[in-house]
Amino acid sequence: MAKKGTKRCPIFSMFMLLFLFFNLPMLHGEELELLLSFKASIKDQFGFLSDWNSSATFCNWHGIVCDNSSHVNSLELSGQNISGKLSASIFQLQYVKVVDLSNNQLFGEIPGDLFSCPSLQFLNLSNNNLTGPLPRISMSHLETLDLSNNMLSGRIPDNIGLLSSLQFLDLGGNVLVGKIPKSISNITTLQVLTLASNQLVGEIPHEIGQMKSLKWIYLGYNNLSGEIPTEIGDLTSLNHLDVVYNNLSGHIPFSLGNLSNLQYLFLYENKLTGPIPRSLFNLKKLASLDLSINSLFGEIPELIIQLQNLEILHLFSNNFTGKIPAALTSLPRLQVLQLWSNQLSGEIPRDLGRLNNLTVLDLSTNYLAGKIPESLCNSGQLYKLILFSNSLEGEIPGSLNSCKSLKRVRLQNNRLSGELSSSFTKLPLVNFLDISGNYLSGRIDKQKWDMASLEMLNLGKNNFFGELPGSFGSDKLQNLDLSENQFSGNIPKSFGGLSELVQLELRENKLSGHIPEELSSCKKLVRLDLSHNQLSGLIPISLAQLPVLGLLDLSENQFSGEIPESFGRLESLVEVNISHNHLHGSLPSTGAFLAINASAVAGNNNLCGGDITSGLPPCKSGKSPVWWYVLTCFLVALVMFAIAAFLVVFIRSRRNELEQKRVENEYGIWEMQFFDSKVSKSLTMEDIFSSAKDENVIMRGNNKGVSVSYGGKSSMNNMQFVVKEMKGENTVLPTSFWSVVAEFGKLKHPNIIRLMGICWSEKRGFLVYEYVEGKVLSEVLRNLSWERRRKIAIGIAKALSFLHGCCSPSVVVGDMSPERVLVDGKDEPRLSLSLPAGLACMDTKFSSAYVAPETRETKEMTEQSDIYGFGLILIELLTGKSPADTEFGMQENNIVEWARYCYSDCHLDVWIDSMIRGHATNNQNEIVETMNLALHCTATDPTARPCATQVLKNLESAMKPSSCVSNLKFSSSN
Repeated sequence: MAKKGTKRCPIFSMFMLLFLFFNLPMLHGEELELLLSFKASIKDQFGFLSDWNSSATFCNWHGIVCDNSSHVNSLELSGQNISGKLSASIFQLQYVKVVDLSNNQLFGEIPGDLFSCPSLQFLNLSNNNLTGPLPRISMSHLETLDLSNNMLSGRIPDNIGLLSSLQFLDLGGNVLVGKIPKSISNITTLQVLTLASNQLVGEIPHEIGQMKSLKWIYLGYNNLSGEIPTEIGDLTSLNHLDVVYNNLSGHIPFSLGNLSNLQYLFLYENKLTGPIPRSLFNLKKLASLDLSINSLFGEIPELIIQLQNLEILHLFSNNFTGKIPAALTSLPRLQVLQLWSNQLSGEIPRDLGRLNNLTVLDLSTNYLAGKIPESLCNSGQLYKLILFSNSLEGEIPGSLNSCKSLKRVRLQNNRLSGELSSSFTKLPLVNFLDISGNYLSGRIDKQKWDMASLEMLNLGKNNFFGELPGSFGSDKLQNLDLSENQFSGNIPKSFGGLSELVQLELRENKLSGHIPEELSSCKKLVRLDLSHNQLSGLIPISLAQLPVLGLLDLSENQFSGEIPESFGRLESLVEVNISHNHLHGSLPSTGAFLAINASAVAGNNNLCGGDITSGLPPCKSGKSPVWWYVLTCFLVALVMFAIAAFLVVFIRSRRNELEQKRVENEYGIWEMQFFDSKVSKSLTMEDIFSSAKDENVIMRGNNKGVSVSYGGKSSMNNMQFVVKEMKGENTVLPTSFWSVVAEFGKLKHPNIIRLMGICWSEKRGFLVYEYVEGKVLSEVLRNLSWERRRKIAIGIAKALSFLHGCCSPSVVVGDMSPERVLVDGKDEPRLSLSLPAGLACMDTKFSSAYVAPETRETKEMTEQSDIYGFGLILIELLTGKSPADTEFGMQENNIVEWARYCYSDCHLDVWIDSMIRGHATNNQNEIVETMNLALHCTATDPTARPCATQVLKNLESAMKPSSCVSNLKFSSSN
């Protein structure tokens, strides 16, 4: 038999050679045709595929690698900026093993025959714009499948378990729904499983314990529920376990202590309860442990000393009690320790930092007592020290004086005492220093302040005395609070050189002398509080030149003279308090003085004028002629009398124009009040009623509060206005309701649409707003350049900062969404406020995708919920994606989860809106920092969100050319 076989071999071989000779050209021709078909289906903006033509063999084309038989083995075109619909042609290449088209702009659905490609082993289509469902899968040889950061929807196919050779699976950053199929446990070869940032629900399959090869599990940013399966403890090869931002409940499984190779354990932002299982301290290789923002309780065991490789420990926002374990001081690699917002008590371990490598320490908002340890900065790397809201006492440790790495120091609201050392005021990198609310004392003007990076300094509510320093060594200072101390002497003229200053708080000291004219050089100053001092002299006219001044408090001083008329023309000024001084003369009849509260002007010598709310008498109507004018006799006296009479009539009519009036007409008895004298002359009750017709409707609401909006014109001068109708469904709208609305009419800010008047009867009323020519932000956003989006973001932030920080009481927007923002012809955003604080809930749809998660539960609007909505607007300005987009479903947090995932795991080109992608090269830092800020604003914990003033500061800072990329952890509030 053997001999017969050998005789046939030459003939058989010759036959095969002839077959290949005649068929190879046909096979190569088919591959060439498929490749050229793929090229024809896409756009190659930068010409990377310019050599893809029939004049050269395709094995030499860019991105093509052939095997020994000159068949296409690999197609690698990652990051080539190609766009177009994903073509099925490349998946018909019979011999291709590797296809990498990641980081491009491909769109459309994944071809149905993709997963039947017989030879494919590596497929990466991540970071594109692919949509539609995942096709059913039948490739037994596939080892790597990466479809992350697209917009794929639908369920994960039940037959995914047929990928029996798969080692790497990443479906993260899509819009996949449904449960994780149990069949996935059939892929026993899988080492990396990433399903993060989708909309997956249900429990984590218990069958996951069968996947013994798993090294990495990333299921975060979904809506998974139930308990963490104990079977995960069987995955002894596991290195990384991440199930953050879900709704997982129950106790942390004891079995996780079996994961002897685990280095990273992230369980934060869930609903886990119970104590930390002691078995976790058997994980000797653990480098990062994050159990924050859960409902864990009990003490932190001293067994933590066994985690000698631990670098990061986050246990904040839980209910831990007892002392901080001394064992933490013996962890040599510990860099980040965040235990804030628990119920920890006792002293900070004396040796903390001595053997550690601390860079971040946050123990704020606990019940800690005793002294701050001297050893905290032994590493020389500590840059963030946050210990506020405890009961710490003693002096600020001398060792911190030489801690040159410090950048952010917050020690406020403790019981610290002693004086500031001369070295402490020379820390070069500190940009945020808050030591307010302590018992610190001594002079601060005798030592040199040399803090070149300082942006925020708060020394308020202490016992400092002496004169104010002329300089703090920084030209970046934005917020300076020295209030409630015992400072004396003059306000330094050099404060006028603080060009970045936004807020200056000097109230409740013993300052004397005049207000320095130089303060008028602080053109960014929004808040100036000099109240409760011993300042004297005239109010400088130059202060009226501060273009964005919103609050001015000069009360409880010894100022004299008249109030400069120019203050009435300062449009940004909203809140003024000049009470208890020696001022005389008339109040300015415009601006913030128009309807000033009586308490803000009380206790002066002889002030007059103002609205009826001021409680001041009307100003005298005329002037007595000077004696030497008597010679002109009767004619001049008559002229003067006529002028005086005219002024009296004018002033009274102006005041009457703005007072509440009662009007009776065919529609019944109505109360009417305007907040602008020009409008009161131009608009009549008939104008309002004639506009409230169906043909003038510009918007209808679904709620019971503001039901319909109409466009109208004045019959006198064609002045345009907008009327919003209020109806109380079968109820009476109380007078108190309209009193609050009237307060709302006093708000004036260039980024807020003004309420010009109101009129109401027993069950019906109208709000009259100024008419602004423009379009809502949601309509124009996608067509805006980055520069225009940047201007809009800052404008909205200014409006929020004004409403939250400069109004008393603060005003809450409610439904903070792009529909509230009107963009005028100059790209200035104008915020539409339908109702004031306390009434916003009547005008808010709690189902809106922009409403904060806690508001959906409590139905209560807060400043923090406004900040959440603004964060979503920032994400939309950056990505072009709206939380209301169908790809994000009905869960309001999905766009936030997607953004967090993209920000932390993806390149900027992946998540930035394609319309502004061309601007990213020159503005990368500010775009990244703006996204960082957006994620802080949308923190799940309302207390972790920054205030509006801080948002504005950070936004303006991020949008400076010199800004640097921030690496703050989103969940930290400090």
